Amino acid sequence: MKNVLECTNSKCSLYKKQNIKSEQLKEILYGERFKKIKSINNFWYGYAINDKYYGYVLKRNFAINIHKKTHKIIKKISYLYKKPSLQFKTKKFLYLNSLVKINQKKGEYVNVGTYWIKSNNIEPVNRSKKKSDLLNKVKFFMNTPYVWGGNTTFGIDCSGLIQELFKNLNLSCPRDSKDQMKFFKKKIKLGNIKKGDLLFWKGHVAIAISKKFLIHAYGPKKRVVRMSINQVIKELKNKNLELISIKRP
Repeated sequence: MKNVLECTNSKCSLYKKQNIKSEQLKEILYGERFKKIKSINNFWYGYAINDKYYGYVLKRNFAINIHKKTHKIIKKISYLYKKPSLQFKTKKFLYLNSLVKINQKKGEYVNVGTYWIKSNNIEPVNRSKKKSDLLNKVKFFMNTPYVWGGNTTFGIDCSGLIQELFKNLNLSCPRDSKDQMKFFKKKIKLGNIKKGDLLFWKGHVAIAISKKFLIHAYGPKKRVVRMSINQVIKELKNKNLELISIKRP
């Protein structure tokens, strides 16, 4: 297990090259694990364990994975407190789906490492979920800025949004839209779309929130938006594009 590390910041970038100015491929959240393969100067090369996505991470943002995580954050963000009291609130926080180990509880607070968080901001990582819960956290992402390679409620891209929604179900899926389209097998016709279905077109993925509407992290709008499915199809036709596939998770 000495090659298994965990993210020790609220989020850590996975880069395409061993350079912080290179392309950000995705973000690894606090407590998520990374398998190191080799050392290159200030970077580890390896992959994020939840989706086997390869890249480079800064060594200073990771530590040896020692403690099994017991809970995850279920709020948009969860503020950290120096002591279990409101007056000791800090400006630091953890994002939705971050993983923590709970050491002790005092009143409405639980201890995570050297900080405390409110106990209503977490749930056990093994809590049973239904596929119908897939969109339960989507409200946290509405109007979130579009960020290439983003995985947080403060910045996300189209496939990152799908990945984070599935994390809420304690499920993993690939990071890129082209791989997500291959990963989900059940094909659906346009007339049979229902809530939770995934719509794919060139280099992009969206998720239906009803028979008529979808949401997606949309580059041209620079944020997560709700759109009519018919409007999307019309815009695609204007760009000589079309829906490639519709899949039901």
